[in-house]
Amino acid sequence: MKGKSKYIILLFLFVISLISSLILSIVPNSEICRPGVGCDIVHNSSYNYTLGIQNSYYGIFIFSFLILMTFLQIKKHTKEKRVFINVAVVTGFLISLYFLYIQKFILKAYCIYCLIVDFSMVIAFLIVIFNWKK
Repeated sequence: MKGKSKYIILLFLFVISLISSLILSIVPNSEICRPGVGCDIVHNSSYNYTLGIQNSYYGIFIFSFLILMTFLQIKKHTKEKRVFINVAVVTGFLISLYFLYIQKFILKAYCIYCLIVDFSMVIAFLIVIFNWKK
């Protein structure tokens, strides 16, 4: 995969994740989740917060910053931005694995918007790994 196309795909994945994070942060839980079902269970669990802040708020900040960094990388490629994006994607992938584990084995419930973010990070990770040396 060519350098620019890699970053265009990553940019797309980050935008999708940002939109999902915004939905989780802005739209009332009652409008996106049926009570007592998957999304509602995930949203109302203690795992929805880290250090007292809703995880989707972290997502808004992180994905906004990654969108900016990726856009700048498309415009002017630098090694520093490449390394930052790669490290952020690997870190995000590990966090996504944790959240997938929580949904599957602890809560036994799924939030579709959380899954969109998690699987976007898995795809981003695969893109980064398969293009690491290129």
